[in-house]
Amino acid sequence: MRILDTIDNPSHLKRLPRSDLPLLAGEIRARIINVVSKRGGHLASSLGTVELAIALHYVFDAPQDKIIWDVGHQAYAHKLLTGREPQFDSLRRFRGLSGFTRTCESPYDALTTGHASTSLSAGLGMTCGKDLNNDPAKVVAVIGDGAMTGGMAYEALNQAGHLKKNLLIILNDNNMSIAPNVGAVSSILSRTFSKKKVQTAVREFGDFLKSLPGIGRDVYQLAKRSKVSFKSFVTPGMLFEAFNVEYFGPIDGHNLERLIEMLDNLKKLDEPVLLHVKTKKGKDYKPAEQNPVHFHGCSCFDIETGRSLNQKSAIPSYTAVFGDTMIELARQDPRIVAITAAMSEGTGLTRFAEAYPARFFDVGIAKQHAVTFAAGLAAEGLKPVVAIYSTFLQRAYDQIIHDVCLEGLPVVFAIDRGGIVGEDGPTHQGLFDLSYLRSLPNMVVMAPRDENELRHMLNTAIHHNGPIAVRYPRGTAVGVKLDTRLHTVPIGKAEILKKGDDMLILAIGRSVQEALKARFRLTKRGIEATVLDGRFVKPLDSEGIVSLALRVPRIITVEENMRQGGFGSAVLECLSDAGLTDIAMHRIGIGDTFVEHGNPQLLRSRYSVDATAIVQAAQRSCSAPWIEIAGVQSLCVLN
Repeated sequence: MRILDTIDNPSHLKRLPRSDLPLLAGEIRARIINVVSKRGGHLASSLGTVELAIALHYVFDAPQDKIIWDVGHQAYAHKLLTGREPQFDSLRRFRGLSGFTRTCESPYDALTTGHASTSLSAGLGMTCGKDLNNDPAKVVAVIGDGAMTGGMAYEALNQAGHLKKNLLIILNDNNMSIAPNVGAVSSILSRTFSKKKVQTAVREFGDFLKSLPGIGRDVYQLAKRSKVSFKSFVTPGMLFEAFNVEYFGPIDGHNLERLIEMLDNLKKLDEPVLLHVKTKKGKDYKPAEQNPVHFHGCSCFDIETGRSLNQKSAIPSYTAVFGDTMIELARQDPRIVAITAAMSEGTGLTRFAEAYPARFFDVGIAKQHAVTFAAGLAAEGLKPVVAIYSTFLQRAYDQIIHDVCLEGLPVVFAIDRGGIVGEDGPTHQGLFDLSYLRSLPNMVVMAPRDENELRHMLNTAIHHNGPIAVRYPRGTAVGVKLDTRLHTVPIGKAEILKKGDDMLILAIGRSVQEALKARFRLTKRGIEATVLDGRFVKPLDSEGIVSLALRVPRIITVEENMRQGGFGSAVLECLSDAGLTDIAMHRIGIGDTFVEHGNPQLLRSRYSVDATAIVQAAQRSCSAPWIEIAGVQSLCVLN
């Protein structure tokens, strides 16, 4: 019987002798590898925190003590130790376990997570809350070194050092975020006593002090005790102690005895403390150790070889098409520069970085900085392209307004993962961008129906003299032929793809493909529909839409975005402004809810944004003037 099978909660873990804990760590790793190989997920980061999760639950008393896992994709071992082992096979499946921590999933998940650099702020808030409630329980915030490139972490450190509250910070240092870490912070974190040259320097400095005539021994002992000691200048302690946060480490994050001993001691302190733990991403699984970037978030794979089991499609992904087009455009225009926030591979910019290293900038997990940095580049006459996931661009909303749109600077936002993305769940679904960008003055917002249109839209964005966003989906593209020559798309002009007199389907982005599928099925049912590729959410093709609405007064709008404020809302406003009253309209989009994790196509069906939903809406609209459809908000205005 496995040791893991005997653990239903952390109290069972505490009964184990320490000698059994390494065996348990091995069983946890095997379980994680087995499930992720079948389900996909965040493998390398979770393999690196197995001993840390064991030690934390061995020493602290969750859920009374709060353990916060920054981002959450390093928390698979934590899930297995807190009663979720029987459900672990459902990881990232619809209605199964989340790939991140969720407070609604378990009382042991202190914070719902998905975006980086949040744990210290939340942890400090919980600490202050416990203090006000006279609750003596401890709060532990586990933050990855990659998340330390996010400015929010330093805002929290600044206040923690000022308040002097009882917060324990664990810095999980594996030299990686999603991609290899960048920046001065990473350089500071790499200065550890484990390096021979640093150990030698410390020893030589101590020998020098001891050699001083008469006072040497006393000065040496004083230096060892002083906070302003040599240690502060050669280790990351200099950074954290500047915030009045007591620094300990670095220690081996895979040495359970040392971890437990250190955590036991730090548990007794009543001040902000940071423990620096060195771990290895992908620990004990050779393919993940050798390629931690690939195994950060991976699809199904063969455990023996580490090879992906997903057949590589001959059709490229939207991300790959974007990356190739960027290189093509940069070859023609030396002003083009690319910016990513610690996701060069995920955004398709790895080859661009190799081809044009001086024109590529990885700013780390710092989305706000990425946008304002791009504004600075644009102010100097360059053409910055900020390649970022939709869900992460949300974090820089004020910078888009204040630093880019206010002065109309020509910054291009290449928004990947627009719409439903699937198994990563509500923190990663890109369902708000059309709404939050459409309201901004000077901003142009467009979305391609396929990869060929993506190329032309990107070219259009580069030639546009103002803020502009190109929003495209995750995954394999449509498979259309790519034009050899790029052209610009007329700003604010939609395109009629199919004509029919019974129904008008206005779609944007990926949803255009669902609209075309629906039209094919409707034709078989005797309903002829016009399909319009809106192309632009802002500026909307008001003239074209109004003229079509006058001819075909039954309208369906389709988008993979929230209905509130999105493409359908733009069409409603357009028709209202034109004074049209004899229009029956159905808006298909995501309702007032967060979309859970699951297979993307299943989610599209579940939330009624697929071809079937369009067909149902069209059939009912053609048979009745007013219909309420589950998942579809309806509007009908009749004389």
